[in-house]
Amino acid sequence: MSNRSVDGWPRMLLRLEGACILAGAVSAYGWLGQSWWIFAALLFVPDVSMLGYAAGPVAGAVLYNLAHFLALPLVGLCLAAGLGQPDLVGLALIWLAHIGLDRALGYGLKYASGFGDTHLGVIGRPRDTTIAPH
Repeated sequence: MSNRSVDGWPRMLLRLEGACILAGAVSAYGWLGQSWWIFAALLFVPDVSMLGYAAGPVAGAVLYNLAHFLALPLVGLCLAAGLGQPDLVGLALIWLAHIGLDRALGYGLKYASGFGDTHLGVIGRPRDTTIAPH
């Protein structure tokens, strides 16, 4: 898996970038003055996309990646701001905060080989690839 993921210094920078996205989204949300109860209630809604894994790893990865693709909430943020819709701006910021949190924690975009295989490296428990003696 390591040949398909980022490691070392670039991986640390990508995780730091995620933390900055989280901090910026939370700060902007606070500046808007919207409800922190709504923020807390909706922060993990994008993770509902993990239900796609019930249909298999390919469908799961596609659905998860769509819900965790930065361009979607960024486009939503631009549209909402341009249309003067602060409630929709708030929703886009919550979505961005979620993605930033995930990336800061090392949860990257998924490969179809399994939930734990991400562009930021393997997540979860290490796989035991040794064969036990009989």
